Amino acid sequence: MTPRIFTYRPPAAALEIIFQDDAYLAINKPSGLLSNPGRDPVTHDCALTRLQARFGEIHLVHRLDCDTSGVLVFAKTKAAESALKKQLQYRQVAKTYEALVWGLLAQPEGRIELPIGPNPDDRPLQQIDQSGKAAVTDYRLLQADGAAHWSRLSLAPQTGRTHQLRVHLNALGHPILGDAFYAHPEALAMHSRLCLHALTFSFEHFATGQSLTLSARNDF
Repeated sequence: MTPRIFTYRPPAAALEIIFQDDAYLAINKPSGLLSNPGRDPVTHDCALTRLQARFGEIHLVHRLDCDTSGVLVFAKTKAAESALKKQLQYRQVAKTYEALVWGLLAQPEGRIELPIGPNPDDRPLQQIDQSGKAAVTDYRLLQADGAAHWSRLSLAPQTGRTHQLRVHLNALGHPILGDAFYAHPEALAMHSRLCLHALTFSFEHFATGQSLTLSARNDF
């Protein structure tokens, strides 16, 4: 197996902050920026380190794939971090995504229930694996262009497996446009970036007990 070469060219533009209070900070993460640093020194420039350099104490709560854009939430204190991580652990957080995918769907809405596990022959890719972990994704059609052969979907993952949305849509025969990992050449060539965006993130604020929904504009 030939290992994949990761070429990292993070966007230089300043981060767009969409929410901030004493407990949490959220950004609209651009496509191409890592959520947190990896082992290679070149990956030090990421959303987490940029925010820490600006604000000091900032804690990573969850992640988005490097090429996925959208709502990314951080905690400003350990207590806020612990509270939100617990909500994520018990699936008390609701997320929605938007994606542009290849082709026209047979059904305007539905649920994908296919287990996912690592692809041992092509890491870090994932695959449908009947011995893998349960994974559930709800989808709904927002827009379709028959001539251009693409559809815009609203996605609501009910589980949080690695690459879940990308793997599920590819298994359905509708890979996400611009997906360098899973899309076939035609779908890959249809867009210069991965067309997957974390649109909303809803959770209970640990300090106020109130429900909070954060949203980030989408640029595709």
